[in-house]
Amino acid sequence: METHFNPENRAYERASKRVKEIKGFYGNLTSYCLVIPFLFILNLITSPQHLWFYWPMLGWGIGIIAHAINTFGIGKDWEERKIKELMDKENKGKII
Repeated sequence: METHFNPENRAYERASKRVKEIKGFYGNLTSYCLVIPFLFILNLITSPQHLWFYWPMLGWGIGIIAHAINTFGIGKDWEERKIKELMDKENKGKII
C-alpha cells in the first residue's frame, strides 16, 4: 500500500495538477479564438452601424491575460520555488 507522503506520489500529483492548469488555459484560449470571430461576424451582420463585439473581446481578453499570467507567470510554481528557497536558507542557518 502506497502512502500519501511518497515523494514520487507528490511529484506526480504536482505534475498532474500543472498539466490540468495548462490544459485549462489552452481550452479557454481556444474558446476565445472561436467565439470572438463569431461575435464579430454576428455584429457586422446584425448591426454594422453599432460595433459592440469589442466589449466581450476586451473583457474576455483581460481574463485570458490574467489566466496566462497565473498559468505561466507568477503562480503556484513561483510560490513553491520561493518556499523551497526559504526552507533551504533556514536549514543552512541551523547547520552552521
